[in-house]
Amino acid sequence: MFINKILVALDRSELSKQVFEQALALAKVTQANLMLLHVLSAEEEGSPYVPVYSGFDYYSGVRGQTLEVYQEQWNAFKREGLEMLQSFCAQADIAGVTTQFTQNPGSPGRCICDVSHNWGADLIIMGRRGHSGLKELFLGSVSNYVLHHAPCSVHIVHLPVVAKKTEAQKTQSIST
Repeated sequence: MFINKILVALDRSELSKQVFEQALALAKVTQANLMLLHVLSAEEEGSPYVPVYSGFDYYSGVRGQTLEVYQEQWNAFKREGLEMLQSFCAQADIAGVTTQFTQNPGSPGRCICDVSHNWGADLIIMGRRGHSGLKELFLGSVSNYVLHHAPCSVHIVHLPVVAKKTEAQKTQSIST
């Protein structure tokens, strides 16, 4: 199997740097092109909180201000995503790897599969947050969805064991 096109699914987590570095290293060796993808989704950590309203609209002025604040936060979120993609793209250009990027709104798993299909990707490289149990049941697993629906091979980059332990320790110290 020849790898000519690698789709790299990125979010704003620390793991994305490792995902990008692995994709870049593989692209250099195989002389493949990269497509960097960031999916704009409320599911991503750090995304703006979506305002929810009850059926009671006593304070319409507050509602309008809340929507304005949300729109400003969403625009900043989009801008930060584009800046991340541009930064990774510049690094790939310096390394001599042909790279393009796109930022699409939608459901992350579906969007990754759709872009890989439409672009003709030979491989998808993405990270895995490591949710398990109830958290994965309620939030779903983007990597699991992509593994089962992608039109090509998928390479999953996991958090290093040390990072997982650190996260578990943070969670444990917060809950006690």
